[in-house]
Formats: sequence, structure tokens, C-alpha cells
Amino acid sequence: MPHRPGALAGIGKTPVIRLSKLPGDEAAEVWVKLEAANPTGSYKDRMALAMIEGAEARGELQPGQTVVEYTGGSTGSSLAFVCSIKGYPLKIVSSNVFADEKLRTMRAFGADLELIHSDDGIHPQLIPQMQARAAEIVAQEGAFATDQFNNLDTLDGYLEIGRELVEQIGDEIHGLAVYVGVGGAYTGTARPILERWPDVVRTVVEPAESAVIAGRPAGSHMIEGGGVGFIPALITPDSYDRLDSVSTEDAFATARELARTEGVWTGPSGGASALAAIRLARELGPGHRVVTLQPDSGLKYLSGDLYS
Repeated sequence: MPHRPGALAGIGKTPVIRLSKLPGDEAAEVWVKLEAANPTGSYKDRMALAMIEGAEARGELQPGQTVVEYTGGSTGSSLAFVCSIKGYPLKIVSSNVFADEKLRTMRAFGADLELIHSDDGIHPQLIPQMQARAAEIVAQEGAFATDQFNNLDTLDGYLEIGRELVEQIGDEIHGLAVYVGVGGAYTGTARPILERWPDVVRTVVEPAESAVIAGRPAGSHMIEGGGVGFIPALITPDSYDRLDSVSTEDAFATARELARTEGVWTGPSGGASALAAIRLARELGPGHRVVTLQPDSGLKYLSGDLYS
């Protein structure tokens, strides 16, 4: 691993813990990778650093050049963190529907933030609107677009999650379940595990209200970090074995229960991933192991409905 300045050296090598209560006695073990241990409290630190370092290595990002991204929150927080250390101005296009803690974090690290208003939650047109506005800024200012949904460097950042899990768990991993946003965290987690144990059951998780990977219509929901209304490029039919859809209500309830009974504090997408992992664990039964991710910290959601 290359030398990284300052707090960038704190990205990765996060702990993993086993849930002790929620899965139940008749279920497989469920292990959760605590990605909130990254510097900004999210696994997006890995992705943000990979996008910037990849562009630097290819000469696509010049010293002092402005970086632009459209984001629902944690990617923006992580990019703002990385860019603050590396000295790149950052412009973010986001929306009022995302957690205020995330928006404030971007500003705290010095990002210039523009919000697109929505009265209908995360609806199918919102992300395309954000993408279009980000593209306008790039064209106007000659900025560099990290363009997370189409940037293959994101996968380089997330592959370490899967590699770390293979090393940390040690014994065979029989299943995994991860909520899908850009698709990099799911794919990066799954790939090294699949290489080590080809029979692992890979589960893609998406909102029940917008289960487009399953072929259902796009709709509005409040599970931040995914359910963007289209199928991300990294999610292909051969990249998963099963699909699970989780409603906003169930994702919120599971996130609250994780905090109360397991001490694992996360947001709606972490609740969705955990519920899907528990469902898979109950199908596989004792003697098996399922892994999932705590994508971020519950600290990011204190002002919204989740913990109000």
C-alpha cells in the first residue's frame, strides 16, 4: 500500500463482529464489517480515495483542479475529506432529501455544495437531475468529474473489504448480503470471497419500493445510499445469485433494532443489508456464515426520521 498523508492512512482495516442476538438460534452466523471505523464514518472513504488516486496516476487530475461529483451524501463527505487533504477544490451537487449531517460534513471539509430540491424523497428522476447539473459544472469550469456511477476506480477501493473479510473470518463464508448503490461496495466485497469460496451465495439488496434490479418499476423511498431508479453498471446478472428487497419501514426498524440489541449503529441502508443477511442466515441454518456491511455510522442520521 502506498504511503498516504495524514488521516488518509486511517482508511481501511476495519473490524468485523458477529451478531449475538438478532439472527436467532436456528440461523447461520451473521458477521458485520464495521465500516463506520473509517475516518468520516463510512466505507465511501475507500471509494473516494481510489477515484482520486486513480485519476492522479493517469494524469487526468491536475494539481489544484476542481473536482465535481453528484452524491446523496456519504460519497460527498468522503470526497470532501480526501480533497481537503490533497488540496483539490470540490463542488458537490446533492439534494435536500439526504441527511443534513452528511451535507454539513461536506461543508465542514470545505466543499462547495449545490442542492436540488425534492418534495418526494429519492424519486427516479432525482439522481439523473443531479448528474445533469454536475455535467454542466464540469463543462463550464473545466473541472474533473469523479462520476461515481461510471468510474471503475470505485471497485479498486472496495475490493479491500472483501480481502479483509476473507482474512478476518478465516473459516468458509457461505453467504453475503449488501445493499446496492453504485454497486462497487457489493461487487468489491463479493469478488474476493467468491474467488476463495465459489459456492458462496451472493445477495443483492434493494428497496422494495424501487426494486428495479428485480424488474419492478422505479419508485420513491427513503433508504439513502441506493435505489437510484436504474441498474448500476457494476450489477450484471452474473454478479449475484439472489435478490432481496427491503421496504423503507423494515430497513428503519432493523437499523433501530441493531442499535438497541447489538450495539451496531448505522443508517437505513445498513438496516436493509442486515435484514437481508439475517433472512439469508435463517435460510442457510446453523453451521454456516453470512457477512454483511455496516456502511456508515448512525451519527449521520440523528436529525432525520430514523432516530427522531
